[in-house]
Amino acid sequence: MPLNTKDREYRDIKVTDLEVREEQDGKKIVEGYATVFDQEYKLWGDERYQVLESVDSRAFENADMSDVIMQYDHEGRVFARLSNGTLELKADDHGLKMRADLGGTELGRQLYEEIKGGYTTKMSFGFSVRKFERKEERNEETGAVTVHRKITEIKKLYDVSAVSLPANDATEISARNIGEGVIAEIEKERLAIEARQRKIKQIAITAKSF
Repeated sequence: MPLNTKDREYRDIKVTDLEVREEQDGKKIVEGYATVFDQEYKLWGDERYQVLESVDSRAFENADMSDVIMQYDHEGRVFARLSNGTLELKADDHGLKMRADLGGTELGRQLYEEIKGGYTTKMSFGFSVRKFERKEERNEETGAVTVHRKITEIKKLYDVSAVSLPANDATEISARNIGEGVIAEIEKERLAIEARQRKIKQIAITAKSF
């Protein structure tokens, strides 16, 4: 049965601070952060309308993390898994920290070497959102609108994934895929705001003519 991914979202995060080490028992350990807390990043937009997003430090407290896996590009082989102890996840003051043992399979060991050599430098995590807060501000001089979207509660964490081609390599964190029609809703809101602005201007012009 195909997986239901319609409500699944992905975020890329630069992981040049990933630490790798080989232990005496042959474990090939990769450690780093799947995401960071309370730091806004540009999710979507342009000069006229943009959405900035952040993840609340308590967002994972009630999340379903019963069997998170580590993958490559969110598909294919499983390189580490929470349920068998090869993947560990823990929220701290900075973000959601991950520790994975990639020494269990040949492909896992290859991925370890790619990360160690700097060939794979980004990670992404797949999740669904239960709750978020939204605040909008408008620059009175330029008319530009900025929406602040803060994820306050993660419903389910599906995977953490090393990624080969992140969606936007110019930013440390970027949207890879937005579930639940978020981008469509954002575009709809932007068009509605522009329509209201045009209407206000038209009313002002009409008022001046009398």
